[in-house]
Amino acid sequence: MTRKTVDDFHPEVLKLFDQYVHGQVTRRGFLSGAARFAVSVVAAEGLLEALSPNFAQAQQVPPADARIKAEYLEFASPQGNGKVRGYLVKPAKVKGKLPLVLVVHENRGLNPHIEDIARRLALDNFIAFAPDALFNLGGYPGDEEKARELFKQLDQDKVREDFLASVAHLKALPGGNGKVGAVGFCYGGGIANFLATRVPDLGAAVPFYGNQPPAEDVPRIKAPLLIHYAEKDDRINAGWPAYETALKDAGVRYEAHVYAGAQHGFNNDTTPRYDQAAAALAWSRTVAFFNTQLRGAA
Repeated sequence: MTRKTVDDFHPEVLKLFDQYVHGQVTRRGFLSGAARFAVSVVAAEGLLEALSPNFAQAQQVPPADARIKAEYLEFASPQGNGKVRGYLVKPAKVKGKLPLVLVVHENRGLNPHIEDIARRLALDNFIAFAPDALFNLGGYPGDEEKARELFKQLDQDKVREDFLASVAHLKALPGGNGKVGAVGFCYGGGIANFLATRVPDLGAAVPFYGNQPPAEDVPRIKAPLLIHYAEKDDRINAGWPAYETALKDAGVRYEAHVYAGAQHGFNNDTTPRYDQAAAALAWSRTVAFFNTQLRGAA
């Protein structure tokens, strides 16, 4: 089957899908709206299926790849929140201590795509840890729609504390060099921004199309930032001018890129919103940035 791209979908269908993914419209609302651009509600169901992730098709690094070592790691959550559980991946062959990267998922928890991202980082010679915010609700359920519904039940204050604890746990991990960076996507991009405001010694933060922190929190950012935005992402981009002003006023080191023609979620290669050129460039910049900030590479 030929893989569909954003060009195969009406722009209004893409907007509806973005609203559906982020809880602004229900599944029924998406189907009703998308039916205007399809021949029937049944055809609209096909649009939704085509826009939804195909994890197997996009996998780049198999879980059993001999070049990596992967395991699930648990530790106590702060303030009696239960436990934090995540996916820890490192290179199979390690020379010296490695920099560490916290990988923060989208609003569906630790799905196969985010695990694949962690494995990719391990192949780039980092120790990567991807927590699952849904763990104390049973973990990622294996279904994206169910995952989004579970996500609505989370106490976000507690979840943020768990991500802060994950940074501290990662920093102290044997085999690491103590330098921790954070990368996140969509919801995770917002968490990467949040972590930068709360972790003074965070080595670097790379938010992909994430919500911006409140302007009053920006002066607390000490980490250098590499910020990725999609051109066709009005919802997230609306917050960028104020964020950029706050970053400049606070003297924060940052680099920002807007990828022409790209949709929100352009780095996620499991869906048609994936933009191969934009994703490749953004990822190469991300790895180079982490190498410089966490490893000291030129």
